[in-house]
Amino acid sequence: MTSRDNGDLLPEAIVYEGEFVNDDEPQPKPGPAQAASRRRTTRRVAHATATAARFIAGRTLLGLRNIWALTVHWAALRYMTGDEIRRRIVKTQFDHYSERRDDARTARDTTLKQMSKLVDKAAEDGLSGPEKNRLRDLGAEADRRRNGLAVLNAMAFTPAQPTAEQISRWRGTRGAVRFTCVVVPVLGALATVTTTAPVSALITGPALLGGGWWLTRHPISLTTRPVPAELLIPELDAPADHQLDEPHPGDKDNGEGQDTPAEPPADDATAAHKPVPGSLAEAATSEQAAAVLAAAIRAEGRDLAEVAKAVQEPWGWSFYLQFSTGSPDELNKDDIYKGLITRLRLRRNGLLIEGDPDAGDSAFVRALLRDPFSPEVVGPRPYRPPLSMSIVDAADFGVAMDGAPLVFSLAGLMLLMVADSGGGKSGVMLALAEAVTACRDAVAFNLDPVGTGVGALGEAITLSACMDDELIQDVLDFLLALCSARARQRARYGWGNKWRVSEEHPAIVVFTDEWPQLSDEAKAKLVRGLLLGRKEAVWFEAGSQFGTRDYLGQAIGPKLSARLLGACRRVDVTELLGGGAIAEGYRADLLQAATHTQVNDAGQIYAQGLPGMPNRPIRYQVREVTDAQAAQLGAERAAAGLPDLTHTLTEAGLWQQYQDLLTRCRADSTLPPAPPAILLILREAFRAEQDPDALTVAQLAEHLIADDADRWSRWDDRADRLAMIGRHLRKALTDAGVELSSTRLRHLPGERTGYLLADVKAALQAYS
Repeated sequence: MTSRDNGDLLPEAIVYEGEFVNDDEPQPKPGPAQAASRRRTTRRVAHATATAARFIAGRTLLGLRNIWALTVHWAALRYMTGDEIRRRIVKTQFDHYSERRDDARTARDTTLKQMSKLVDKAAEDGLSGPEKNRLRDLGAEADRRRNGLAVLNAMAFTPAQPTAEQISRWRGTRGAVRFTCVVVPVLGALATVTTTAPVSALITGPALLGGGWWLTRHPISLTTRPVPAELLIPELDAPADHQLDEPHPGDKDNGEGQDTPAEPPADDATAAHKPVPGSLAEAATSEQAAAVLAAAIRAEGRDLAEVAKAVQEPWGWSFYLQFSTGSPDELNKDDIYKGLITRLRLRRNGLLIEGDPDAGDSAFVRALLRDPFSPEVVGPRPYRPPLSMSIVDAADFGVAMDGAPLVFSLAGLMLLMVADSGGGKSGVMLALAEAVTACRDAVAFNLDPVGTGVGALGEAITLSACMDDELIQDVLDFLLALCSARARQRARYGWGNKWRVSEEHPAIVVFTDEWPQLSDEAKAKLVRGLLLGRKEAVWFEAGSQFGTRDYLGQAIGPKLSARLLGACRRVDVTELLGGGAIAEGYRADLLQAATHTQVNDAGQIYAQGLPGMPNRPIRYQVREVTDAQAAQLGAERAAAGLPDLTHTLTEAGLWQQYQDLLTRCRADSTLPPAPPAILLILREAFRAEQDPDALTVAQLAEHLIADDADRWSRWDDRADRLAMIGRHLRKALTDAGVELSSTRLRHLPGERTGYLLADVKAALQAYS
């Protein structure tokens, strides 16, 4: 293309050369030669790739298999010989054997140090009476510790050698743990990283191929290792006559390096020669359980004749034993008891041994594998309407671990309950007081020097003196005066040697908690009341964390008609029940008190002296009465009216003194007002429904009817039944002075009316 311009300043001609191309025109196709060249190139690349893959696989695949085989070999513990596993199992027994001696040695040294401190103090300043008694007790305890340690040191270590089945189970269990906790998470993490970040395959792929290549050229032999040096101590050696069972000759490999046992011969005699299980938890039949127990007792050196009976219970096993020589009580000795716990694989307090009172050579043994007091066994707390029973009637308070009910009468009972803090002492006292407040011929007094005692029952308690030593002493003085007056009245009425309880002359049941915290003067008056009150229907139910004389003021505990023991010290058991109580099976020292987060054995007791109940070393569970239930029952019984003391106190000439005391107790009361019963019913309804955020009137109606059908089911035949219940519920709350309003539950279909849990809790806070 040429452009011309006649201008004077431009050249005569500028020439541009180029070519116009139309992209829409079809391009010429490659020729046959070019297509053939491309096909040859593709074939060469594919051949090279396949050759490289075969080369890599041939030099790494075997190594990768070796990696997996090595992983299985490690995870399944195949590098351990059967003898190494046997030694590890025996070492566990040896560790228990050693720990028992270490514990006994530590306990002996601790006792000796305590004695040494008291001896030093005696040399410098002298000792008080309680300190002298303490030194004497420590001396006796040190002797027991020395003797126990000597017995333990004299006992040879005789382990129970594991069978081939136990060794296989040990290997399989730990192998499953390794696979689950190590191998599977590692493979899962590798797959997850590769899937989410494919670029990571550029690192893991070459690493695996490199490892596979190296192991292909340097395979690792999968063999068992020698037994580690720490397991070659003489105590772990097998006896000379012991032979470790090896796999059956007919066993075969399953293709993955695992042995698969051949089919056992169909011989009926095989079942008769099954090995004895290693623990009671593994026993499937009564014969196996009896064999386990018999082996454990004989291993502890006891001359057992036979396990006459073995019965599987919901909580474990119960047995009846007979001995050829010795005494069944020896099973409760510390060293033998702990040895049986170890051999039977039970928890620390999981063995209960009770001598048969009718056969000196026999005993009942109960082995606990589970909680013996499940809710199904204990059952619900019975409802006792106001004024529905007499104090002489037997009341149901709980259940024994063998299913027998704990039923007895409180009439004429002078009772001492001893339990550590958290042992359930206050709960047991509250359960007893709940029964008293349901009586038409008995009233409850409440004394507590440091707390509120059974005050959760609110106005159902006739008189309450708490946290005021002077007031408590005045109440005790009043009760002592009443005992003297009633003694004179008995003689005048010709009633014989005990007060005749009636609605006009009610009994007075005095609940006294935290006995050791009373002043010395109050303790002396309480002891005098215990001595005088039984015949005059002034009965004391006392609670204490300790049962020895130095805490109670006098050695009165063993003299009381009934004694209950929760989790407490061994010395409390022997002080209250006698020196042979531990050997007889009263092991309250093994019960565990509750903590802030664990119930443990709270509310479980041993008992002696309860009317109508046998004196047996068996555990009982007292049914719990919660504070909310107690407040509701107290309000109900106060509304129904309490037994009237006017007549009996007027006859005794003590009515005005009682009125003065009552005025002082009410003025000095630190107890908050009890919440109204209707509010407590609503709170219990929420608790029964697992505390949802809100409950509709329809849901609350079911609980209201269950509490008082006559009151809340009057509108069952009406179409506006729920509206009527809701209206009367609001009226009941208003009449009780409760500031609680219903609300529309807009998150529910139909926006039904109901009450919020937060509002109910806020209303209860006003009474706390």
